[in-house]
Amino acid sequence: MTPTFSICVYCGSRAGERPEFSAAARSVGRWIGQHGGQLVYGGGRTGLMGTVAEATRLAGGRVIGIIPKALVDKELANPQCDELHVVGTMHERKAMMGERADAFVALPGGIGTFEELFEIWTWRQLGYHDKPVGILDVAGYYAGLLGFLAQSVREGFMGDWQMGLIRSGDEVEPLLESLVEEAGRHPRGDKLAEVL
Repeated sequence: MTPTFSICVYCGSRAGERPEFSAAARSVGRWIGQHGGQLVYGGGRTGLMGTVAEATRLAGGRVIGIIPKALVDKELANPQCDELHVVGTMHERKAMMGERADAFVALPGGIGTFEELFEIWTWRQLGYHDKPVGILDVAGYYAGLLGFLAQSVREGFMGDWQMGLIRSGDEVEPLLESLVEEAGRHPRGDKLAEVL
């Protein structure tokens, strides 16, 4: 079955200290799979990356992993992806992730997650794409960052319109639903699948 939407998830190759982080990654993957979607992600099977990929796969969704050759062993490339692309550089990885996704969401993660989030947001600001971008604020993980971003608007380094290019929320379903719908896609619901 052809996926009805494709969402790129940026998240940590570590699980983090709180069980809520892994629970959220499982919920995101489950939602993608149950709604007929496709996950695009960094291709690893460790940490939150592995959790979201496995949850998507188990819920019936397609999984596309994109990983640079240098990280194949370090992040344990996931052989259970429907498509696993091993690329030469991080630039190639991020470009392919951007091309294959209809929308983007950041879960908790480290410096790589931050960099991917800010780059895709910057690309949208510059008009390189017009795909929705979101932040899932699990257990207040991104509260400090969101506060800092609001401060950068108050201090005149960003405008409200730039903040309007990114959505944030602390609940999986409403955030993912809004991103997919903003992308012009319509997730298949469980009830619709039962009727069909």
